[in-house]
Amino acid sequence: MFVSLSTDFGAASTATCAGVVHSLAPGATVLVLSDEITKYQIVEGAMLLRRALPYLPVGVHVGIVDPGVGTPRRPIAVETARGDVLVGPDNGLLVPVCEPLGGIEAVYRLDNLDYRLPRVSSTFHGRDIFAPAAAHIALGVELRSLGAELPPDELVRLDIPAPRVSAGEMVVPVLYIDEFGSLILGGERGHLDEAFGLGDEYGARLEVGWTDDSGETRTVTMPFQHTFGAVPRGHLLCYEDSSGWLGVAVNQGSAALDLMLGPGDVVTVRESRG
Repeated sequence: MFVSLSTDFGAASTATCAGVVHSLAPGATVLVLSDEITKYQIVEGAMLLRRALPYLPVGVHVGIVDPGVGTPRRPIAVETARGDVLVGPDNGLLVPVCEPLGGIEAVYRLDNLDYRLPRVSSTFHGRDIFAPAAAHIALGVELRSLGAELPPDELVRLDIPAPRVSAGEMVVPVLYIDEFGSLILGGERGHLDEAFGLGDEYGARLEVGWTDDSGETRTVTMPFQHTFGAVPRGHLLCYEDSSGWLGVAVNQGSAALDLMLGPGDVVTVRESRG
């Protein structure tokens, strides 16, 4: 059985979780998909899972970005139609990837103490609850043995504002910053087409505006291009990323650092008349 781990823990703590899986299920193949999700950034973690898991083998996938560890938030296992089982906290992290994996088949709360480590800390459920559960699932333990079944509609969903699109304007949130400092926006190519009628064309000049921390309105212009190399090094562009989201990037640079924008900020995109 294949087990993947995605966390915001860093290398040592994630390796500890991998060690727990290996100890309980020595025959499992364990992949650390990422231990570098930005600390506490649930949306970033959710988008990582959504863009990566459809390309991984069917298996048990542990996702942990858990600022509510030790609180009453529920530890869960989610069975998907493709056959994967997602293990992690019920804080919205696991829900977005369920759709590309065929949808939710069943959800179980990880209640059974037999499938945890003997001592459970209040701050490291990745090691003490989630990794052991993943190992036992990999060994063939039925999900219903792990705890009570939950209605899928009770799962926590992420509160991500939908893009607001009108003729000549698109208002979208910044979802997360990727590994290269690009700003991944909560809109897709179709929203850009709806706002500006671009069709399959590239090269249109866009104006991106936002209100900074001091209350000042800032704007930058950039082209909509198909790849980073379509603009000179150090220049801004808007593009469609490999998962279908729109992004703002600097060719061989960091848009997040240059523009001082990050998750939760909202930008307005208009067609530049300059």
